[in-house]
Amino acid sequence: MSGMGRTIVALGVLLVVIGLVVMAGDRLPIRLGRLPGDIVYRGKNSTFYFPLMTCILISVMLSVVLWLINRFR
Repeated sequence: MSGMGRTIVALGVLLVVIGLVVMAGDRLPIRLGRLPGDIVYRGKNSTFYFPLMTCILISVMLSVVLWLINRFR
């Protein structure tokens, strides 16, 4: 049961860190959602936006965090 408790605490810490990053988003040098490689197409009456590089960056960061959690468990 202690493994489940540690996992819940780790997820809570992760949520706090994500919340702090979102709150400080305008002051960060890297603006998530506006990275080079994000696809933006502006038509006459519509806009298509797909944050490709942002998705890749978040995926890599989450993979590293989850790998670290699994390694130290």
